[in-house]
Amino acid sequence: MTNHIFIWVAHPREASLSTGLAEAYAAGARRTGAEVRIQGLWDMAFEPRMKGFGKDMPALEPDLIQWQQNIAWADHIVVIHPYWWGQMPGLARAVLDRGLTPGFAFKYHARGVKWDKLLEGRTADIVITSDTPPLLDRVFYGQPGLRVLKKQVLEFCGIKVKKALQFGSVKLAGTEKILSWKTRMEKLGASRGREAETVATQYETGRAA
Repeated sequence: MTNHIFIWVAHPREASLSTGLAEAYAAGARRTGAEVRIQGLWDMAFEPRMKGFGKDMPALEPDLIQWQQNIAWADHIVVIHPYWWGQMPGLARAVLDRGLTPGFAFKYHARGVKWDKLLEGRTADIVITSDTPPLLDRVFYGQPGLRVLKKQVLEFCGIKVKKALQFGSVKLAGTEKILSWKTRMEKLGASRGREAETVATQYETGRAA
């Protein structure tokens, strides 16, 4: 059983720490046999203005369709983004607004407030970079961006978040600190690949029994 891992680098600039962390995670995952896809926000072209869901909702552009296909293909999803004003960049948020459509990510019931979580069965890691030290972000602000992405976006659609990491302060980090973050990401990616091997072994053992 091969683990399918989709890494979305939600940074509008390719040459960023987010990209470096994604590459480290991907290297670790691939080393343990996982299949990895990476899609960068900087390379996505689409209309960012969201006008609401409805019958007149415009068709998705090719890059958003590809993003949906990567989500559907994945067993495990990694979202990596910087903190800008306490949340992910606006363009990244626009991908969520446009791409997590009814019928793909969720479906409201005809009556009441309940809904179906159409992306159940998938897991995720969230990785955030920030100039604000993580401890200060947690104590003084309550990590608003992380809470929204975890609870009101991913878990709303059925995606279970396994780990959330926040690296900072980026502004104060030297070369050695950044290298340690990349090393941690590579180890995390490798652990996700090994999880698929463990599941496959358990499956084969159970079938043989």
